[in-house]
Amino acid sequence: MRDAQGRLIAPPSPPYIPPSSLPERTLPALAAPRDSVGSKIIEYGIIVLLILSPLPAASTEEWSILAIELLAAFLTATYVLTSRRPRLNAKLEARLVWPRRLLWGLFAVIGLQIVPLPPAIVRLVSPQAFALREAFAPRFGELRSMSLSLVPSSTARQALLLLAYVLIGFLVVKTITHKRQIERLMTVLVIMGTLQAFYGLFELYRKNPHVLFYKKIYNMNSATGTFINRNHFSGYLELLIPIALTLVIARIDLFSLAGKRWAERITQITGQGFALNVLSLIGVVVMSIGIILSQSRSGVFVLLFIFLLFFQLTVYHFSASRYGQEWIKNFLKVAFVVITVVALYVGVEATVGRFSDDNLLQEGRPQYWTAVLRMIGDFPIVGTGLGTFGSMYPVYETVPMWGRLLHAHNDFLEFLSELGGVGFVLLLGTVGFLAIDGFRTWSKRRHPGIKGLGMGGFVAVAALLVHSLTDFNLQIPANAVLFTVILALSFSTAYYRKA
Repeated sequence: MRDAQGRLIAPPSPPYIPPSSLPERTLPALAAPRDSVGSKIIEYGIIVLLILSPLPAASTEEWSILAIELLAAFLTATYVLTSRRPRLNAKLEARLVWPRRLLWGLFAVIGLQIVPLPPAIVRLVSPQAFALREAFAPRFGELRSMSLSLVPSSTARQALLLLAYVLIGFLVVKTITHKRQIERLMTVLVIMGTLQAFYGLFELYRKNPHVLFYKKIYNMNSATGTFINRNHFSGYLELLIPIALTLVIARIDLFSLAGKRWAERITQITGQGFALNVLSLIGVVVMSIGIILSQSRSGVFVLLFIFLLFFQLTVYHFSASRYGQEWIKNFLKVAFVVITVVALYVGVEATVGRFSDDNLLQEGRPQYWTAVLRMIGDFPIVGTGLGTFGSMYPVYETVPMWGRLLHAHNDFLEFLSELGGVGFVLLLGTVGFLAIDGFRTWSKRRHPGIKGLGMGGFVAVAALLVHSLTDFNLQIPANAVLFTVILALSFSTAYYRKA
């Protein structure tokens, strides 16, 4: 370009436009598609895991456990490779520091159980492990190293499964960050629970019952769904009944009814989503009947515990508000009585039979627990090794029994015997921190929608922990995955903030 005198001059540069002033749709043109795909893969991958894990006999087979581990690893790799990840609020990020530290400590203890150590260190840390090696290992004097775990291969396998659970919980906290995602995940869970209950009742009254693809040979007179054990089927439904109830509360925005007129209340309750609420309540009744007909004594107790705790929390919320809400209290009491009466009426014969004195006297749990307590006394610090209970129990068995006892019928005692005091405190501390800290945060929330969504998860966690006092639901992969997802989802929901 030339000026009026014919001299060459540089062309004028275009005006500078700051990025913030560009149209919003032009900013994420390169990153958005990849981020959207990655987020969808993780979300729907978690949903697929929740749908499929209960189907192959609660994923107790080796191949189904491997499938859970591979899917968890794949979804984690997808998260790592995602360029722009969902943002969490600062408070939630800060509260995740302690669970991370506790889990690092737990896996350090498990790693210490597995790695070969000099015999002198094993003798110092776990004298009984050293004595058992000396008594049973051939040519013991030639061994230059040994592990604290009595069966290190079992400990390594169980550690990989525990790592898969941790990764699944991590993904839920990090990627399920929107209210719509939370509701979608909960809806899938309620559908799965209702279908499991329907299927369990269907097979109960068939001439030749099956457990999906397998012929049913155990618990013939009990509803078990796609589970082998009726107690684990009951534990699965116990986790999902509170989720169904909390979805109804969230849809009708129950916690925002305080102070409104009757016409406004009725309009709100019967408004959008009313049909879904009715279906969810039907699902609650069906799942309750499924628990009753599973003939799980602990399940019946926990079912009543769920309703009492759930409704007590709701009543407490309205009692703390400045409005008198006697009609809500009365409604909840009536709903509790109706659901309980219907469920017990359908399964009253089975319930009375299972609670009879004869059946109670035939149970061997007190005998198991006595032997487990002796095991804990011999391995108080680092335990026998994660996943070694089934191999170690015969050493402490005093009363002969039919078959082989693989689990202690008490998750707390089993983890304590395998992990020792150090590992058990770290594991229980992680679960306890997420549950208690999340519940305390939830109880202080005032947002009615989040208040409704968060309550069911904490009730579900409390219910399964109570059931774990008399059974081993957390040793069943399908139930452990579901428990992990609900615990992580409840914790993140308590800190939820709209972006």
